[in-house]
Amino acid sequence: MSPTNPAAPRDLSFAIEFLPAASSADARVVATISGLVNRVYATSEDGLWIEGARRTNEAEVAAIIRRGEIAAATSEGVIVGSVRIQRLDAATGEFGMLAADPERRGLGIGRELVAFAEEWARRRGLTSMQLEVLAPRAWSHPAKVFLMQWYERTGYRHVRTGALDEAHPALAPLLATPCDYVVYRKDLAALRIV
Repeated sequence: MSPTNPAAPRDLSFAIEFLPAASSADARVVATISGLVNRVYATSEDGLWIEGARRTNEAEVAAIIRRGEIAAATSEGVIVGSVRIQRLDAATGEFGMLAADPERRGLGIGRELVAFAEEWARRRGLTSMQLEVLAPRAWSHPAKVFLMQWYERTGYRHVRTGALDEAHPALAPLLATPCDYVVYRKDLAALRIV
């Protein structure tokens, strides 16, 4: 049992791999990924969105899977986590939509999904990894503070902050409070073993 979640299963084994593009046609897989992301973000972004807003939907998830950008962590055939991974430019990768099954908190699924994304970037010769965190502008959200501190402990550094409504105007009407997106970046080149 996990010290942070005594109800978590003892088996710590899980595998991480990109979902094949054909999985985008599997309604069960798409619903599982979108449901997991929405469930995790409903808690971690509570109070940031208006009632009924969701982080993603099945059409968006299917499109991302079709592009080969979703990696899933599975344990005994069950999806227990996922992350979107993409190349931003010639030097930079990005991950987002990171979600780990809340019932398995403390087992390292999120940490391993981030490590998988970073290794994916390194193997492609990318020198940095980026992520964005949505944060309220006028108050501190405990889950966001925890998350930003966790990313900083793992080597990510704040590089800029932007207004979400300026960068993503279609999302602005869904916000319950003014929010910024906080961009973090990690230098992967400095961590290479030669």
